[in-house]
Amino acid sequence: MAFDTARMTDRIANGSGFIAALDQSGGSTPKALSLYGVDPSEYDGEAAMFAEVQAMRARIMQAPDFTSAKVIGAILFERTMGEVVAGKPVPHYLWEERGVVPFLKVDKGLADEAHGVQLMKPMPDLGDLLARARAAGIFGTKMRSVINAADAAGIKAVVAQQFEVGNQIRAAGLVPIIEPEVNIHATDKAEAEAILLAELGAAIDALEGDAPIMLKLTIPTQDGLYAGLAAKPRVLRVVALSGGYTTDDACARLARNPGMIASFSRALTEGLSKKQSDAEFNVALGASIDKIYRASV
Repeated sequence: MAFDTARMTDRIANGSGFIAALDQSGGSTPKALSLYGVDPSEYDGEAAMFAEVQAMRARIMQAPDFTSAKVIGAILFERTMGEVVAGKPVPHYLWEERGVVPFLKVDKGLADEAHGVQLMKPMPDLGDLLARARAAGIFGTKMRSVINAADAAGIKAVVAQQFEVGNQIRAAGLVPIIEPEVNIHATDKAEAEAILLAELGAAIDALEGDAPIMLKLTIPTQDGLYAGLAAKPRVLRVVALSGGYTTDDACARLARNPGMIASFSRALTEGLSKKQSDAEFNVALGASIDKIYRASV
């Protein structure tokens, strides 16, 4: 199955399922490994740490239930893009063997908080990364900012930065996933989401050209809040992050939001352990995939 942008676009726009987030970066990898039953004492140095997490990701990608029947896309960490699974580069393995559309996390982490938000750190090498991603068969990208309070100026700045970078990604021929995460612990979460909704709507309406975008948003306090965004012509899909909710809680909240599908990271890998046999691992992952799939459809 050669890389086919039209087929990938159709799978993401119309496919039944969710997008798996396998993009733990250097900062979040130790916690992800600890939850997977790998203690920091079991690896020495960054290379060994990334080898452990790549082994976990490869195990997930090769599991019987990790196919386009329920998983339509997967978000990768930059380092993962160059790794190999079953003798194939990861993007090729995902698309050719699993029918899963590959995305790439492109942000370099978060800046310090100001005006109740954390903008993205500068990405001076983004152009080169996008060129490499396209050559590797990547379909789209993901980049994350965080909103911690209902500060109108801060939220406006987050959306402006996301769309400025998003337009660079669109120009490179990739589909950007705009991710302004609202902290689930924010005391004024609902108010922040109302401000965010207005800013996103205005930014989408101001887009030039027909190249699409996607949105990755915290599951809103008000059910159905983002349904209008999902209906906009340039929005290919609206996906939800689990944001620290348990898998059961995230799935229950997501099911009350038509037009959103899951893009879970920690919730996807909850209950998995390196020490499980392949049979035990596959059963546990299959149960999580099925639960998230049902909430998404």
